[in-house]
Amino acid sequence: MDLKRAGKALLFPHIAIMIILIPISTVFLVGSMVFIGTQTVPAIASYVLAAYTLTVWCFKIPRIISFFKSFKNENKYARLWLEDTRLRVNVTLYGSLVWNTAYALFQLWLGFYHHTFWYYSLAIYYLLLAVMRFFLVRHTRKYKPGERLRAELKKYRLCGWIFLIMNLALTVIIFFMIYWKRTFNHHEITTIAMAAYTFTTFTVAIINIIKYRKYNSPVYSASKAISLTAACVSMLTLESTMLTTWGQNESPLFHLIMLASTGAAVSLFIVIMAIFMIVRGNRGLKNLRKPHKELHHGR
Repeated sequence: MDLKRAGKALLFPHIAIMIILIPISTVFLVGSMVFIGTQTVPAIASYVLAAYTLTVWCFKIPRIISFFKSFKNENKYARLWLEDTRLRVNVTLYGSLVWNTAYALFQLWLGFYHHTFWYYSLAIYYLLLAVMRFFLVRHTRKYKPGERLRAELKKYRLCGWIFLIMNLALTVIIFFMIYWKRTFNHHEITTIAMAAYTFTTFTVAIINIIKYRKYNSPVYSASKAISLTAACVSMLTLESTMLTTWGQNESPLFHLIMLASTGAAVSLFIVIMAIFMIVRGNRGLKNLRKPHKELHHGR
């Protein structure tokens, strides 16, 4: 019975202990890998502690899911967030707008300070993302999806034109990566975290593109297209970072081919999506004019 009780306490510790284990195991693991070495006794101990922390949290997953299900049903704010699509879109657009604007201004300042088009092109890219989100959030905070379809189609088409302009800034960024070998340097741990974040945002962006089609709102579709574009560019940035971090043994030609191929694919994707948005916007506006023309001819 004592062994059974001890095993249960080991596999199902108190939630306070589980929470404390997360920062301890993370700091211990990162510290041992960065400052001590991967083949040392502290590093091995940090691996064991990290594996144990992950294991006990995995055992807790059914209860965590059950807790969040009950929280979702009982908490009015959680229900509001899950049921109000317009609220979620507005919060996402406002948050992204603030972040894109701040980062664009920061890159612009770096451009002035270092006198290089690298930072200017990054500033233009993030500024155009902010401009598109500004146009969309001005509409979504006032109107429900489909309430003013003509205005939505115009903003949807406008985003397509802005994507074409933004692609020029992205082309400059890709040129700097390939020709001037301008890349992003990060530590291995940071690169792994970037990879996890980038793949997560890319997956969520694809899911949202499909999920939000059911609302038949061009503005909602445009907002998710912006998120997907940003995720694609993040994939390009991640590839550049990974080549710099782990590709020292590869030839410069390999780096050039990889970045050029991915950059061309991302740029082509943005152009195709921009043209699709422009054509779809024009077609939608044309279809809205048809009933008025038919009514006029009928009279």
